[in-house]
Amino acid sequence: MKLTYRPEIDGLRGVAVIAVILYHSQINILGHKSFKGGFIGVDIFFVISGYLISSIIFKELFIKGSFSFKNFYERRIRRILPALLFVMLASLPFAWLYMRPTIFIDFSKSILYSIGFSSNFYFWYSGGRYGAESELLKPFLHTWSLSIEEQFYILFPIVFLVSFKYFKKYLIFILIFGFIISLGLADWGNKNHPSFNFYNLTSRGWELLAGSILSYFEIKLGYRNRNNRLGLILPTIGLILIIHAIIFFDDRFHPSIYTLSPVLGVCLIIWFSKRDELITKILSTKFIVGIGLISYSLYLWHYPVFAFARIKNFNISEYEKLECIVLIIILSLLSYFLIEKPARDKKNKMNILVYIILLFIFILVSFNTLNIIKNGFKNRFPQILLSSIDVENPWGKLKPKINTKDYNGTCMNSKKPCEFFNEKNSKIILFGDSHAGSLSFDLYKKLQNKDYNFITTYKTCFNFRDVNYVNRFTNKKHKFCNNETLNQENKFFKKTTNSIVIIAGRFPLYLTELYFDNKEGYIETGGKEGNKFDYKLNKSEIENSLRNFVSDILKNNNKVIIVYPIPEVGYSVPNEIIKKYRKKGNEMENDYLTTSYSVYVDRTKSSFNLLDSLINKNIYRVYPHKLFCNTVIKGRCVTHDEENIFYSDDDHPSLKGAEMINNLIMDIIKKIENE
Repeated sequence: MKLTYRPEIDGLRGVAVIAVILYHSQINILGHKSFKGGFIGVDIFFVISGYLISSIIFKELFIKGSFSFKNFYERRIRRILPALLFVMLASLPFAWLYMRPTIFIDFSKSILYSIGFSSNFYFWYSGGRYGAESELLKPFLHTWSLSIEEQFYILFPIVFLVSFKYFKKYLIFILIFGFIISLGLADWGNKNHPSFNFYNLTSRGWELLAGSILSYFEIKLGYRNRNNRLGLILPTIGLILIIHAIIFFDDRFHPSIYTLSPVLGVCLIIWFSKRDELITKILSTKFIVGIGLISYSLYLWHYPVFAFARIKNFNISEYEKLECIVLIIILSLLSYFLIEKPARDKKNKMNILVYIILLFIFILVSFNTLNIIKNGFKNRFPQILLSSIDVENPWGKLKPKINTKDYNGTCMNSKKPCEFFNEKNSKIILFGDSHAGSLSFDLYKKLQNKDYNFITTYKTCFNFRDVNYVNRFTNKKHKFCNNETLNQENKFFKKTTNSIVIIAGRFPLYLTELYFDNKEGYIETGGKEGNKFDYKLNKSEIENSLRNFVSDILKNNNKVIIVYPIPEVGYSVPNEIIKKYRKKGNEMENDYLTTSYSVYVDRTKSSFNLLDSLINKNIYRVYPHKLFCNTVIKGRCVTHDEENIFYSDDDHPSLKGAEMINNLIMDIIKKIENE
């Protein structure tokens, strides 16, 4: 049954997809991370989908008295599968070229789950946090939302038909009850199980049902809003709520009761829009409607394009991000006119389309299954890229016993310290930032059969006491590293006695407030303002904080092992080796990637001064630079040897690099045991 075309809804789609693309592009405007709430675009899509799909179902049931599953799912197949499968096929050559084996295997699994309408479960189970840097490298992470919609398309018609047949008088109450329960679960889940909450239909269903409720009232009443005054005011309020969410929202509170604001905004526009009203006119302009018409293709292409750009070049500049957006638009126009429109045109027979879809699925399933069986076709790359970089997370294999509900696969940013052997008496505690986290995998294995209770507590940044990380652009505190998050750690360390505390962090970054410039053409582009660190820090406060922290630990008869700064590189070592391998093949042997030792000395001068000033007989020191600098080439710090890469990116040690550093730590632990 044909629905009355409403261009403003396509305009809403246009707004939604622009928000999502800008959010995932991470474009900075005037030094600010703009559109940080752009993920709300997906929620806009959910409300629109709920409204349109329900309108189709309700009109058939209420007007014709019957519903055709065949016609309904044929429309869904024509709409969703051809373009999705085409984008997946187009991504395979780039995955083959640029993805290391374990990443390639993860890529294949995500495609297979997506074809099975369940990628949301896969990405939840894999343990990553949506929006995290590592998740930006997964080309089909965005298909989680398609899986939720597909699950809704399968379940909702069945549930509603049963309700229509047996509880027709109570249909609206059932819809409202489902809305309230789902919203309640979303708010509860956000506080207790945020990852599962983000990816789960039960926490997203209320957004789809919001559109369903609108559709029900519209069809039962035979009209939408008839109040002219409200029709002039409420669409404007609706757009303000949406724009406010796109600019200011934070993904820490999503989805939850806070998400009700932009969802309400979408509902106000859908219900109160009128042809002569200002917001309706704006959303109905040809440009915004045009974007809305190709929004599905834009959504499909944007994440793979950004992901492969980041995989290839590690850090992409603002200009390169704009280039990606242009490419996304071109690809989307091509797939819209060559794939989407022909697939949706009923003149093209469904049986032919089904054969094409089945062929696409066969190719994708066959190739990706073979890829998993063949362990990512390891022979595509030299052994050096496989031995110490392309290894699976040891936590998954070793299945540690962890005494915390906050475990996320690595314990990074957990609210409480993670205890791995809680039946042991003696403790070894690893404290710091992501550099400490890089050491944790191998250190866990080394300590597994020792008589220690291994405990980790580290964040994405070093959590100095009484030092707040304040964003220099937004003046907001870091969500993981601030005084509030230190409460649990302070309580823990006050009770810690007769233990070994290992401290590791990227101290040069905090003390200089500058990302790394290797003075040889590579400047780390992590910052929004050149290579300036995004957070304002007070050097004297950091120094006092670390001194007081170490002093307090030592009072309780603890030993402290300090890991000095790891030499930074300025570029992704694995990516540079891949580029070199593509050019030189096996002739790349003995062609080392190195950095200047003198630059390292200058960069770390303040860090060494601070760490050297911590003097106590129970303080022990580990110097990673002695492993990498002035060893093979005088005056240079090497990033690999003939067999192993020492870095996983531009500054974090790989599993091999961590193993080398941890060997020094284990030597000190043995020394402490013998004292």
